[in-house]
Amino acid sequence: MSIVKIASKKGTNAVKKLREHKLRSGLPFMINVKELSTNQCYLEYPNGSIKLITVVHSSRDIDVVRELSKTEATHLRKRFHFSEVK
Repeated sequence: MSIVKIASKKGTNAVKKLREHKLRSGLPFMINVKELSTNQCYLEYPNGSIKLITVVHSSRDIDVVRELSKTEATHLRKRFHFSEVK
């Protein structure tokens, strides 16, 4: 296995562990995807819901654009190989 693949795998594992730790601690986990604009991301919450949010830099606040349906949330988790955290 190449050094790049090993480093990539370690990074992926670290992100998965961080996600699990944050969700189990009752905190949301931010999921960035390149298809969204730079001020948007998804927030996954410990209850399993995922919301598309926009960061409002001028007020250091966020606006919820919408909550993903259960099907959309499942699809997003599968895309990143995230398991459901209980």
